[in-house]
Amino acid sequence: MSVDPHIETQKPRMNRRAVWSWCGFDWANSPFPAVILTFVIPAYFTQAVIKDPAQAASLWAVMTGIAALAIAVLSPVLGAIADQGRARKPWLALFTVIMAAGSLLLWFVKPDASDAMLLLVLVGVTVVAFELSMVFYNALLPSIVPSNWLGRISGWAWGLGYIGGVGGLLLVLFVFVQADPVPFGLDNSADTLENVRMAGPVVAIWLLVFCLPLFIWTPDPRGRGLPMGAAVRTGLVEIRNTLRNLRQYPQLWRYLLARMLFTDGLNTLFAFGGVFAAGTFGMPVAEVIMFGLILNITAGAGAFAFGWVDDRIGAKRTILIGIIGIVMIGIPLLLVESKLAFIILGAMLGIFFGPVQAASRSLMARIIPPGTESEMFGLYALSGKATAFLGPWAVAIVTTATGSQRWGMATVLPFMIVGGLLLWRTVREVPPEK
Repeated sequence: MSVDPHIETQKPRMNRRAVWSWCGFDWANSPFPAVILTFVIPAYFTQAVIKDPAQAASLWAVMTGIAALAIAVLSPVLGAIADQGRARKPWLALFTVIMAAGSLLLWFVKPDASDAMLLLVLVGVTVVAFELSMVFYNALLPSIVPSNWLGRISGWAWGLGYIGGVGGLLLVLFVFVQADPVPFGLDNSADTLENVRMAGPVVAIWLLVFCLPLFIWTPDPRGRGLPMGAAVRTGLVEIRNTLRNLRQYPQLWRYLLARMLFTDGLNTLFAFGGVFAAGTFGMPVAEVIMFGLILNITAGAGAFAFGWVDDRIGAKRTILIGIIGIVMIGIPLLLVESKLAFIILGAMLGIFFGPVQAASRSLMARIIPPGTESEMFGLYALSGKATAFLGPWAVAIVTTATGSQRWGMATVLPFMIVGGLLLWRTVREVPPEK
């Protein structure tokens, strides 16, 4: 890992329009994880396409595991290449378009088991595009805000994203799923469920419209300015050298190791939230969406509130508070039989999602060397996906072996606990600058 001396290292000045345009991308892309990955499409897959909760959970787990492997391989390599080239936003645009196209094509997945593979492929491709887009999106953050604002801006962006998820879910729920009559002449019969299938196109349109401010007003810090061919060659050498020399940066690799584990647990919770709600509690799509709305509201509130906490007490402590909250609430959440108790505990759990995610990003932004943002956030994505297949596959194996989604989801907790312990014991807090 090397730092180009020509790249500016002074504190960036706060450009409010650029910062809010950057935050707006979280608003633009958040209906994707809320609608496509967590609540609407998983519930549709479980109840209308496969119609067997255990089989649906297993297939969904295999798909998310394969996608995680692809992300783990591609993210650090593409990040290193982008740092050597001339710009990051074209990469962000490419993966944004792929994400939108894949979401749009979900319209063609009918409520029939023969379309199960089409749905799994489309969701798998779009989740890879989503995660790769986040490499280049996150890499823009250190160049647009001073370090003493990283926690707040990261937290506000996550909070705005959760509000965007609420907006997308509300739009899908009230304009299409529960509308009577359904607009645009859509057929809501059980044989077609066009009102539910519109969720994909809604996410695609939302993303393409609301991502525009970032591409217009958020500056794209210049990389090392190499043409594409040279950037690819140099980027591959850089990522090889970085991985080879990572032990020279103990804080970085210890943090990435800890994050690899607790993020695996967190991502598995997101990936299976809708499948668990639909399968274990028999929630129809409309109820799963309402549950998703509640979770997004509480998670958004947590992200906004803890952004200030991050800049005051540090990102490490903020992450640990979030992990403790998730584990303490997650245990009874997996044991309750009442749907109402599940919803209440889920709402409480959501408060701690945002702080863990936002503070993880701000801590990374504080410890990376200037000029290596895309490469380092590529490793950051790698740490979130290198073992990400373990969580879903653990859920799949235990669910299949026991026939119980509860036991399958219980495998999430060890990832959170061990990751939190590693963070607590091995990573030094990086205090916010005053």
